Amino acid sequence: MTPSLPLLAVTALVAGLLGAPSPEVPPLGDVVEHVAGHASGIYWTPQRMARAVPVGLLGGTPPVLPPVVGAALPPAARSALAPGHAAQPAARTGTTQTTRTTRTTGTGRTRQAAAMPPVTTSGTRWAAGGSVTRTTGRVFLTLNGVDFSCSASAVRSANRDLVVTAGHCVKDGAGAWAENWTFVPGYDEGRQPYGGFPARRMFVAGPWSRSGNDDYDVGMVAVDDLDGQHLTDAVGGQPIGFAPPRGRRTYGFGFPADPPYDGERLLYCAGVPHGDPQGQTRDQGLRCDLTAGASGGPWLSGFDPASGRGTLTSVSSFKYSNDHRTMYGPYFGNAVRDLYRTAERA
Repeated sequence: MTPSLPLLAVTALVAGLLGAPSPEVPPLGDVVEHVAGHASGIYWTPQRMARAVPVGLLGGTPPVLPPVVGAALPPAARSALAPGHAAQPAARTGTTQTTRTTRTTGTGRTRQAAAMPPVTTSGTRWAAGGSVTRTTGRVFLTLNGVDFSCSASAVRSANRDLVVTAGHCVKDGAGAWAENWTFVPGYDEGRQPYGGFPARRMFVAGPWSRSGNDDYDVGMVAVDDLDGQHLTDAVGGQPIGFAPPRGRRTYGFGFPADPPYDGERLLYCAGVPHGDPQGQTRDQGLRCDLTAGASGGPWLSGFDPASGRGTLTSVSSFKYSNDHRTMYGPYFGNAVRDLYRTAERA
């Protein structure tokens, strides 16, 4: 495991015990699957959602925790799971810590420029509408008895039910799988225009499941339909891409819930990502001030602000504690491709 914090924090035998696909259709590559317990329809009340703790982005010295919370979690992950801890992250131990308009007149050009969102920003509310406001949403989950929130995106898939988020928003590394996992697309200031879609099957890459390796901090969840309607039939889905060129302009979206944010609105960062200067991961870093709760939010390249569409090429994963201005996201290579190909047929 790389010594960075995830934002939450094995083999084929364990995958089988947890409900892997039948032997006739084995998983592609090193993929671990879990059959999700269904979230109660009344579990995620507005009050519970408001109290959910945003998953932290930084590691540090683990605080004193009740045994049930700390059980089976590595020290870095324990520090992130403490309720309220993410709002005041400690230094990570053992690292150096890290609408389109027709142009007619000069006045028209000024108005158009003012209406378009910035193409470079470290944190701005997304007010341009488009597909991204429907496909991006909040995730609510319970891990080791604590209710948390993350961010995620609906993606195009064969089953029309697939959500992509961070691995730590699905499984705590080598520890527990999330329970009560529900995706709320289009969330906005408490409004849930499409309702909540509960998980039915969860997937992570083997290296994440065995050791919380940050290079593989990606989770995919096949959700139940809602009132007979598949997720992407209701909200659409962003396409997903693999082995993308590095250093392409990227827009990262999410629902940060630590101050100065409250998790109620969709925000974004945009810029050109770079490699990990710490050399600890193969991830790319994006200048981004979004805080805890943005974990798992989609990174879209080739993004069109007018339509709100792009290609999903990473998700928000972690920050180094000596660099709160940079968000890191895993590179979508062959392992993530195999994860997707397995999850989309669930």
